[in-house]
Amino acid sequence: MDIATQAIDGGFADPVFNAQTVFRAVMDAMARPGSVQPLPVFARPPAPLSVTAGAIALALCDHDTPLWLDPALQASAAVKAWLGFHAGAPVANTPADAHFALIANPAEMAALDGFSQGTQDYPDRSTTLILQVGNLVSGAPLLLEGPGIETTATIAPGQMPRHFVEQWKQNISRFPRGVDIILAAPDGVACLPRTTRIKTMEA
Repeated sequence: MDIATQAIDGGFADPVFNAQTVFRAVMDAMARPGSVQPLPVFARPPAPLSVTAGAIALALCDHDTPLWLDPALQASAAVKAWLGFHAGAPVANTPADAHFALIANPAEMAALDGFSQGTQDYPDRSTTLILQVGNLVSGAPLLLEGPGIETTATIAPGQMPRHFVEQWKQNISRFPRGVDIILAAPDGVACLPRTTRIKTMEA
């Protein structure tokens, strides 16, 4: 299949309804950090962009939201063509320029502080990271506390960046600035907004 065909295929069958459904799942996951919101298969992007991450990108990104792609995605002409055709989002030159970042390989990703942190006046100008993870149960367990969590919640995403907990503590210390993270797993979506505190289970 040529790149032009790949670019056109696999988008939302019902763009308005599908985008609303994905957007609602992401918002619910942001409101209740650590909860997993199931997501049907709405999009079929070219590899290595995952089904879930692709759907989230289509729901959140448009021509006004610069999108940064990690090296694995940047190397795929088919992925860039697909995102360009269906979302229209311009590709950001650096992580710091991005409104959203798609990360196919979280274990190798750049440090969180390399992405846009927003400003004190405009904290919403920070980057939202969309991390493709194989699942939400096989990694190191993370104990979550904070707004939207009644007592604690636990999540264990696989393939997370090294020193993630330490990086996240620094992210929280920059509040109200800082990045938010969307975890895109095959069966659903979970979120780590910048207000969420993380403890490792050993701590």
